[in-house]
Amino acid sequence: MTKHGRNHPLRDSNQDVAAAQHRPETPQALSPAYRLAFDDRDFLTRPETRAVRLQLELLKPELLMSERGITSTIVLFGGARIPDPAQRATARTETLAELSRYYDEARSFARIMTERSLASAGRENVVVTGGGPGVMEAGNRGAQEAGGVSIGLNIVLPHEQEPNHYVTPDLCFNFHYFAVRKMHFLMRARAIAVFPGGFGTLDELFEALTLIQTKRMRPLPFLLFGESFWRRIINWEALAEAGTISEEDLSLFRFVETAEEAVSAIDSWVEPSPPGGPMPT
Repeated sequence: MTKHGRNHPLRDSNQDVAAAQHRPETPQALSPAYRLAFDDRDFLTRPETRAVRLQLELLKPELLMSERGITSTIVLFGGARIPDPAQRATARTETLAELSRYYDEARSFARIMTERSLASAGRENVVVTGGGPGVMEAGNRGAQEAGGVSIGLNIVLPHEQEPNHYVTPDLCFNFHYFAVRKMHFLMRARAIAVFPGGFGTLDELFEALTLIQTKRMRPLPFLLFGESFWRRIINWEALAEAGTISEEDLSLFRFVETAEEAVSAIDSWVEPSPPGGPMPT
């Protein structure tokens, strides 16, 4: 039996990677052309191999989460700049200092959902965040405090990109492609909780709502923490009045203020029956 449970008579690729380190010192063997394709960073980062990199970023987290037996997740989106209330005095604006209460709500919500997840040995309703600071840190922190695991989907950025210290290490992933990262957020989602945030949070919010609105994704509990914040920055009713969204689209989400209210909303949620029968799998 070889690594990852493979059991076949063919030579393992890791053996050849190791063997290639002892290549002869000849012009032919030292040429970049002679490197094993899957062990050649210069080759794998060429523009022409973008499709391969996209596949790898989709496959690696999928395999590792499947090996852990994770079947469903609770998604937490929210601002990287929202501080722990203990550091609210250092917030760059008064509004951010006021929004720091949602750090605690994210932390409590993640803790409650993770306590429930422990009944499935950490396989169901596993908290997943972007793995960074702010609300993301609060989500991973609450999961750790509950004694469970949590997922962090980090991405390489010029700033705010390092994973927080509360993500379960072997469930901490790093991405180059935003699009693939978004897929991993939603592929196992059982509920989505969105806390106040900036461009990234808005991007994630509308991406997920669009998928549900267009029936590319099943409806699920979709919770917006902080009604006053969301109504101040987005005139939801104006979109419906203008006809750019349907009136019924306003029912795709609901506002909550506390972790307990969010948990109650998830517990009482009933999936609507789509017109024409169940959605295809």
